[in-house]
Amino acid sequence: MNNRFMSMKDLKFTYQTKMVDLEKENSTALSDPDHPSSDKATGMVLDAAFDFAKKELHPIFEEMDRNPPTLSDGKIKVHPGIRKILKILGNDGWISAIFPEKWGGENMPPSLLHCINFIFASANYSASVYSGLTIGAARLILSFGSKTLQNIYLPSMLAGKWQGTMALTEPEAGSSLGDLTTQAVPVSDNAYKIFGEKIFISAGDHDGVENVIHLMLARIKGAPAGIKGISLFIVPKFRPDAQGNLVDNDVTITQMFHKLGYRGAPIAGIRLGEKDNCMGYLVGQEHKGLFYMFQMMNGARLEVGMGATAIATAAYHAALDHCRTRKQGRKMTDKKDAPQIPIIQHTDVKRMLLFQRAVSEGALCLILQCGIWEDTLLQTPDRKDLHLLLELLTPIAKSYPSEAGIHSTSLSLQCFGGYGYCEDYPVEQHFRDMRIHAIHEGTTGIQGLDLLGRKVTMENGQAMILLKQKISKTIEDANQSPRLEGMACDLAAAVTLLEKTTMDLGVIAAEQGVPAYLADATLYLEMFGTIVIAWQWLSMALAASKKLEREAVKKKDTLFYEGKIQVATYFFSYELPKTKSLSITLGRKLKATLAMPESCFTN
Repeated sequence: MNNRFMSMKDLKFTYQTKMVDLEKENSTALSDPDHPSSDKATGMVLDAAFDFAKKELHPIFEEMDRNPPTLSDGKIKVHPGIRKILKILGNDGWISAIFPEKWGGENMPPSLLHCINFIFASANYSASVYSGLTIGAARLILSFGSKTLQNIYLPSMLAGKWQGTMALTEPEAGSSLGDLTTQAVPVSDNAYKIFGEKIFISAGDHDGVENVIHLMLARIKGAPAGIKGISLFIVPKFRPDAQGNLVDNDVTITQMFHKLGYRGAPIAGIRLGEKDNCMGYLVGQEHKGLFYMFQMMNGARLEVGMGATAIATAAYHAALDHCRTRKQGRKMTDKKDAPQIPIIQHTDVKRMLLFQRAVSEGALCLILQCGIWEDTLLQTPDRKDLHLLLELLTPIAKSYPSEAGIHSTSLSLQCFGGYGYCEDYPVEQHFRDMRIHAIHEGTTGIQGLDLLGRKVTMENGQAMILLKQKISKTIEDANQSPRLEGMACDLAAAVTLLEKTTMDLGVIAAEQGVPAYLADATLYLEMFGTIVIAWQWLSMALAASKKLEREAVKKKDTLFYEGKIQVATYFFSYELPKTKSLSITLGRKLKATLAMPESCFTN
C-alpha cells in the first residue's frame, strides 16, 4: 500500500498563510513560541499528529474496509485496532485538546483541530470519525449541559472510554427534523423516559468502547409540534446508577447498515424504551434542542467538508505517485521506437492531476479560513461580522469538497486506468469513501436551500457585503503583482457576475414567488462555491508569489511555490469560467425543474 496520503508541506503552508492573514487583520503577532498557533508549537503538534496517523491509522486503512463491523447478538464488533486508537487518543490528550484545562485540554484553536482532523482523515477516514464524533458530543455537553451531566459524562468521553454520537434521524424524519416522533416523558427533574427509534447513527454502537453516549433529539410529551417542540437529551447505552455502576438503559440495536464506502465505522439503528426503562437526561432548556444541536451540526458540516477534502487529498497523492512511475505511450513528437514515458508527461493526465490538486488544496484553504474565524470568535465572541461570514460560508465549506471531491477521486481512479478499478490500489476505496459526504449532515440540495434561502438574505444581505470586502482586499493585493493581476481581474468580474445573478434571482422571486427563486439553489451553490475557491486560490498564489519575490528559497521550495501559482492559473483558466454558464441557467425565468409535471416521469 502507498504510504503517501498527504503533504505536510502543503498543510503547513496553507495554515501558516491563514495565520499571517489573521495577524494582519487583527494587528497582532503570534511570536510566542509557546502559543498554540505559533509556527514552532503548530509544527510540533502537526508532526506528532502525522506520526500517529502514519503508525496507527494508515496501516489499517484497507483492513477496516475489507473487514467491516459485524452485528452479532445485538452488539456491533469493530476492528480491534479501534479500541487501541481511542485509548491512545484519550491518554495522549488528542480528544480533550480543544477543551479547557479543567477537563485536561489545551484550549487548542479550532483551526489547529481542523488540521489534525485533516491528517487523521487523510490516513484513514473511517478510523478518524470515532474520536471526532465524541469531541462534538462532548462539546455540546460542556456548552449546554449541567455541571452534574458534565461531571458524569465528560471524563470518560474525553478519555476515549465512552463514544459520543449525534442521534437525529428517524425512519420518517430525515432532513425534516420537525417531524420526529421520539418522545420524552418526564420522570423527575431533568430525567425522562425515552420512547422511539433512530437510524443512521454513526458509531451508534461498538465494542471499541465501554459505553455509547447518544446526544439525541426528542419531543417532550405535550410539546409544540414542529421544530419548536424539540429538546436535546443525553441517552446512554448504559446509564450510571447511584453508585456509579453501569446498568442497561434499554437501548436496543435494531440493525447495522451495510454501506458503499466508509465501511470501517458502523452506522446503526436503535430502538428506545422497549422495556419501558430507557432514561434520557435533558441538556439545557426544554424546546431548545435544535438550537443546541446546530452547534454540533455546524461544526460537523465543516468536518464533513474536511473529511471529503482529506479523502480527495489522499486519492490525489496516490494518483500522483502512480503517474510518476507508470510508463505508458510516448510523446506525439517521439519516434515509434522511443522508450515509453511516465504518464505524468501526457497533457490529459496533467489536466486530471491539476483538477485533483485544485479541489483538495482549495477546499483545505477554505476550511482553514473558516477555522481561523472560529479562533477569533473564541477570543472576541461579539464579532458579528465573523459570525455572519461563517454562517454564509459553512454550506460551501461542506458542499464544495463533497461534490467536487467525488469528481476528483473519480479522476484519481482514472489516472490508474484499469488498475484503479481494482482493490489492489487504494483509490477505489477512496472513491467509495467519498460518496457519503454529499449526503450526511445535510445533502447538497439542503445546503443550496440554506445558502440561497437563508444565508444570502440574512441581515439584509450583510454577509454578502462582508464577503465581497474580504475578496476585494485579496484582489487589491494581487493587483500589485504583474503575474497575478489577470487572475485578480477575472475574480473581480466573477464577483460582479455573482451579484448580478443574485439580483436576477431576486427579480424572479418577486415575479414568480419563492419556489421559482429556490428551484435551482444547488446550481447557485455550485457557482458561489467555485468563486469562493477561486478567492482561496488567489490568496495562496499571492502568498507563494511573495515568498518567491522576497525570500531566497531552495530549489525544492521554489518548485513548491511555483506549483501553487500554476495550479491557481489552472483553476482560473478551467474552473472559474464555468460560473458563466451557471449564471445563464440561473437567470432563465422558465425553470425546467419547476415546470416538469410529476406525471411526466413515466417508465
